[in-house]
Amino acid sequence: MTEKKSKKILGILTIILLGISILVMYLTHRRVPFMMDDIWYSTMLSEDTPIRTLGDIVKSQIWHYKNWGGRSMTHGILQLTLLTGEQVADILNIIFTLLLAGSICLVARQKHLGAFFGATAMVLGLNANWKMSMFWQAGAANYLYITVFILLFVFCYLREVGEDTTVSPLPGIVFWIFPLGILAGWSNENMGPAVWLLSVAVILTTAKKKSKIPCWMLLGSISCLMGSIMVIVAPGNFVRSSQAPDREYGFLWRLFMRCYAEGKATMEYLFPTLLVLAAVLLVGKCALKIPIGRQNIYLLLLALLSWGAMVLSPHYPDRASFGTMVFMICVIISMTGKILEKRKDLLWPMWAGSVLIWLRGMYMCGEFLAMCWGWIKYTW
Repeated sequence: MTEKKSKKILGILTIILLGISILVMYLTHRRVPFMMDDIWYSTMLSEDTPIRTLGDIVKSQIWHYKNWGGRSMTHGILQLTLLTGEQVADILNIIFTLLLAGSICLVARQKHLGAFFGATAMVLGLNANWKMSMFWQAGAANYLYITVFILLFVFCYLREVGEDTTVSPLPGIVFWIFPLGILAGWSNENMGPAVWLLSVAVILTTAKKKSKIPCWMLLGSISCLMGSIMVIVAPGNFVRSSQAPDREYGFLWRLFMRCYAEGKATMEYLFPTLLVLAAVLLVGKCALKIPIGRQNIYLLLLALLSWGAMVLSPHYPDRASFGTMVFMICVIISMTGKILEKRKDLLWPMWAGSVLIWLRGMYMCGEFLAMCWGWIKYTW
């Protein structure tokens, strides 16, 4: 089979699988209702009055910031999607899933259909809790939506430390990097500070190479820091932390439980992603002697920082590993692309690996749908 014919067949099969993915995700979204936090955030929070306008969302987020938590951006996005209604929100979730896959390819510098399919498959198939991070509306706003903005912010900085030293400035970046930095920093307590540290590291690296640091880099870093501070120092965070169940226990016991949570995240939530990452690094770095690259090293450090920062939280739910997983997926896609550049004969095996991960994601959604439709019934 010629290389051109092989790529054409793979392209057709990939388009078919992507179409199936979109259909299955839509059917799954239609079966996952607004629930739990969705019901509360569809109101003014401080009272049972439903939100009806943008002004209502602003008022409820001011109350939320003072009384319950600092994630004003993510919960503002949540209330906006809740305001559109369930069907529109379901479509928006699918769009942002595809945007996330595209953002992963952008950061990984692999702009082709196979990478897009691989990213889509891994976001669902390697997910520690696909339902609560992507299909539950509150989870989608907190993790799926906001991670798209985080990756776009990360891309702006990583392109400055790549192998290509002749990158041209992004159009109008001086004007839009500030709000993008606010969104990236004012996201989650573990992701915002990690991304800010990346911007600082890139600024320091640039300062060593050039005599002048671009203005946009400073603006983006400052806005990201501002956003990170806002989410952490929110009065509502202190109200919420005072109700944490581990407050009544001693320091050593709390330290042990938080270290246990970090270990659980590694050995359970992130373990499938770590296995795929290890396999790709072993093939690329150890077998084929392909350099990991500075950009991928930064992404691995981002994953490590976002994972480690959760030791400061009294609770590490499985869905909170979403951002860490996405950073590692970026490295997997990037290294896979480098492997295929050197060994084109590995195209089919790599694609088959993506399909296996895709099948896991489809299985999880399919099992859920089968139970909803009554095709699977548990009698115990």
